[in-house]
Amino acid sequence: AAAMAAEDEAAVNLMECQVCFERYGLGGQRRPRNLPCGHVLCQGCVGALGGPERRRFECPVLSASGSSGLGAAGPAPAGLRLRLSLGGWGSLVNPTGVAACRRSGRLAVAHDGKKRIHIFGPSGSCLQRFGERGDAGNDIKYPLDVTVTSDGHVVVTDGGDRSVKAFDFEGRGVLAVREGFCLPWGLDATPESEVILSDSEAGALYRLSADFKKGKLKKCQMIRSQLISPRGVAVSQTSGAVVVIEHLKAQGPSNGSTRVKIFSAEMDLVSQMDTFGLNLVFPSKIYTMAVAFDKQGRVIVTDVCSQSSVICLGKPEEFPIFNPLISHGLSYPVGLTCMANNSLVVLDSGDHSIKIYSST
Repeated sequence: AAAMAAEDEAAVNLMECQVCFERYGLGGQRRPRNLPCGHVLCQGCVGALGGPERRRFECPVLSASGSSGLGAAGPAPAGLRLRLSLGGWGSLVNPTGVAACRRSGRLAVAHDGKKRIHIFGPSGSCLQRFGERGDAGNDIKYPLDVTVTSDGHVVVTDGGDRSVKAFDFEGRGVLAVREGFCLPWGLDATPESEVILSDSEAGALYRLSADFKKGKLKKCQMIRSQLISPRGVAVSQTSGAVVVIEHLKAQGPSNGSTRVKIFSAEMDLVSQMDTFGLNLVFPSKIYTMAVAFDKQGRVIVTDVCSQSSVICLGKPEEFPIFNPLISHGLSYPVGLTCMANNSLVVLDSGDHSIKIYSST
């Protein structure tokens, strides 16, 4: 606990308030305050902007971008409300992936901090940090995504040494697969504790089977090839269907486009839709970064183009429908996962936070 507190203090002292641009401190007016929308301001700015009567506070970051703050907003169109916001500046640094343990409700988050993996409990407290930044066998150089298997192991894609690494929830490294990948990127676990992962440079999907408790790799098999820069991937816990996001052109939402592909459990192509096709059902350009299945088997994606949002595209057999789930309060959503209670977890790299939404 003392080590974690010292690490927190060092991280906080490097961050600045987004309003006054003064460095944060651990007490007084410079203490960071995490707002309901996920943005972080110092205590002094929160007090000043809230006015003398403290009746209404609008996030100045969202106001500047033309969005309304979730702290004062009503429910999203699908009846989702922001229930909890975790992380923020000083806790997470440029997070890249999030995953939920369906049995325990714990969340695993990959980010660019000194310890690459943070484990949060259901109440929002940070339970564990592990995955040192370094060159040792179980260190993590650059995490791209994370998943949690049904038998309770945290699996990470490491772009730094082009590997896939598995840990238990205490942070002990149990397996590292370094051979055969060009650039492993997105991954998700199946109900049988196998892992489906994308290789962005190879343009392929792999199925990885392992005995994580014994630290033994059973099989790593390519199950789909000839994809274009596949990154985000998700597996339906009910049907076994697989959805993947391809990045078709130059990187970035201003120059490129994306395509959502859905495969059956047998890896037969079921449906696909690119940015142009989605424009036919939605009037503005969509650039998808993350994807997940909910408990009903519906495909959900994040959009980082124009107005950052979360959109439900329906089940594979009805794909695509268009149902906006969250349309306000997100900066740059890069990660997405559904919890066992059907809460929706969004990883917002724009303000370094995790936002958990639930039905009203």
